Amino acid sequence: MGKRVAVVVGGSVAGLACAHAVAEAGWEVVVVEKAAVPAGGNGTGAGLGLDAQSMEVLARWIPGWGLDAATLPLAVDLNRTTDSEAKAARTLTRDEGFNFHAAHWGDLHRRLHEALPAAVTVLWGHQFLSFEAPDGDGDGDDERGVVATARVLRTGETVEVAGDLLVAADGCTSSIRRHFLPGLNLRYSGYSAWRGVFDFTGKESCTTMAGIRKAYPELGNCLYFDLAYKTHAVLYELPNNRLNWIWYINGPEPMLTGSSVTMKVSDAMVAEMREEAERVWVPELARLMRETVEPFVNVIYDAGEPPPRLSWAGGRVALVGDAAHATTPHGLRSTNMSVVDARVLGRCLARYWEPCARARALAEYEAARLPVVAAQVLHARRLGRLKQGLVVGSNGEVFDARTATEEEVSQLRQSSVPYFSGAPIVE
Repeated sequence: MGKRVAVVVGGSVAGLACAHAVAEAGWEVVVVEKAAVPAGGNGTGAGLGLDAQSMEVLARWIPGWGLDAATLPLAVDLNRTTDSEAKAARTLTRDEGFNFHAAHWGDLHRRLHEALPAAVTVLWGHQFLSFEAPDGDGDGDDERGVVATARVLRTGETVEVAGDLLVAADGCTSSIRRHFLPGLNLRYSGYSAWRGVFDFTGKESCTTMAGIRKAYPELGNCLYFDLAYKTHAVLYELPNNRLNWIWYINGPEPMLTGSSVTMKVSDAMVAEMREEAERVWVPELARLMRETVEPFVNVIYDAGEPPPRLSWAGGRVALVGDAAHATTPHGLRSTNMSVVDARVLGRCLARYWEPCARARALAEYEAARLPVVAAQVLHARRLGRLKQGLVVGSNGEVFDARTATEEEVSQLRQSSVPYFSGAPIVE
């Protein structure tokens, strides 16, 4: 029997993970990606947390992953409350069984790309435009596939890429998802996030690093959450002498242009952020934010409702990653869900090799993943609202770290996320 071909739209981490998983199942893969070149590593993206299940899956595809210096352990999940007046922090809850690893998005993307098998072709600089997938149930005698149309950005020409399966890994603003679910809009969370990566190469003994090491003595092994009144910040160390920080700020939905949820920021916006940091956070964190080069803003969205389906067009189209289930970041789920989506999709395709069995393969993928991702999206939404001091539930309940009970504080732990110990994988 000839090779089956999967067309993956999107060459970010989710798309490259799918390329590995589907190739592992014996398929040929063509990835269509708008970026002209793969991520270079250090200068691209920000930090992310990988759970034990994702680390195990990635080690299948990336030689030496988890055994080299590409990640740092995050063994401790630590939530603290910050007194903005006294500029002091105290522990709310501490979990020493966290078992995550920190990585830089660019490092992970580069390693996934470098390890791609020969069965994968990446079309860099190709902007996805549209697709055609025939109606039908995907079973029986109908073996027709899909055709994706893309524009070659360097020349302006339009090309068609044909395959047996289309995998939508085109992010939270996915045009493929909109085709099937035109009424499923992203939901604005009520806040945006300032983000930055501080590179301390050659600066380990500087005043800023000495201060931050004193205020956050477990950096390199700990995921710190600092909660102040109606706001919270995240801090952890990345490989190669970098610190990753995030600061969530409540406010009306910003006006965005294009399909990106990342905002361009002005010098005035950066100056205002740094001034507010001095007021809210301990001096060491405020100084780190002040000295970070090129901080940026992510507007935080998730899926308006948990996705009703993950597969379409009679087993010819599958949705993965943020295209399927955009989530707020608070459960550290986005990359982890994408990696496990890819693994389960690959296993299902391997179980149902015959051309007429695409619908059964994708139905099994959907059955395995839909309950997991729906529960995790909703939990992350609630966790974000708790930490931002926004109303949770219909009774007007608002979490305040300054007066929270032990039971309320326990909800802040990452281990409260559904399927924290691992999601089911079809074997």
